[in-house]
Amino acid sequence: MADASTDLALLESTATTELKDCADELSLRAWNTKYFGDKGEMNTALKALGTLPKDQRPAYGQAVNAVKQRLISAKDQKEAEIKEQALLASLSANPIDVTLPGRAVSAGNLHVATKVMREIYSIFADMGFQIFRSREVEDDQTNFELLNMPPHHPARDMWDTFHTTTPGVLLRTHTSPGQIHVMKQFAPNPVRAVLPGMCYRHEAVSTRSEIQFEQVEGLVLGPNVTMADLKGTITAFARRLFGQERQVRIRSSYFPFTEPSIEVDIDWPKEDPNADRLTKGTGWLEIMGAGMVHPTVLRNGGYDPDQISGFAFGMGPQRITMLKYAIDDIRQFWKNDLRFLRQF
Repeated sequence: MADASTDLALLESTATTELKDCADELSLRAWNTKYFGDKGEMNTALKALGTLPKDQRPAYGQAVNAVKQRLISAKDQKEAEIKEQALLASLSANPIDVTLPGRAVSAGNLHVATKVMREIYSIFADMGFQIFRSREVEDDQTNFELLNMPPHHPARDMWDTFHTTTPGVLLRTHTSPGQIHVMKQFAPNPVRAVLPGMCYRHEAVSTRSEIQFEQVEGLVLGPNVTMADLKGTITAFARRLFGQERQVRIRSSYFPFTEPSIEVDIDWPKEDPNADRLTKGTGWLEIMGAGMVHPTVLRNGGYDPDQISGFAFGMGPQRITMLKYAIDDIRQFWKNDLRFLRQF
């Protein structure tokens, strides 16, 4: 045991002396490998435990662990000193000029679709509309039945619906259910509101369609609201958004929750190099669907259709963004590609 203790003391003394001579991280790593590597001196000393008599092993094992802890502590202290010295040397060689201006933080921008959405809000706000938000997870009754589409109505085939595992609960296919929520909240008072939000449909993803997209719904209710009011509102909106020289065309259409129903087109500048592609050679672009609110929908929302009339419209702001900025692929809105986003 005396020889083993003497060897251990000599090992600690030698390691401590060599540690003091370490001047950089490279020499410190070499020292660490020599004494604490797999074949290092400390492992060799620990293996000597098996050569000792059993009654001497506990004391020797404790002595080895004590030496190991002292050397590790000394190594950590030496490592901190070397790092501090390296930092001071670096600062002396490359002093920091605190008078230099800092690097400017690059500012982010609003997404181009958000910019167009806010432009749409601003236009309708000037017309006296308020923004009303409704839920994206709907029940079948609000999404379809109260909008004049009872079960098995063929108009339901117009929307490829995402159903949940809870019967009767689905992801809304359009923002029109928001009409019911607005009516039930404000009936029998007049309403002038826009309802933006996300919609979901199980459609094939392409350059013109996505499974999730934004819509902006509009609803106006009050005494003696007519188709002339609808036409005037839509025309004013289209000219504010696309230019005062735009012409508006109205075509008959069908929606189960409006009667009569219309599609709204605007003429597109012929000098635009994308005109033929966008309009398919017709010179006209569809921007929204609209119509007079169906009496059944008014009744379901708590209004008397004999006293109150109204109109509704719906548009896809991402499609409108594509028109304004000549974007030819709707999937760009969801890619988070900085090369695309920084253009706006």
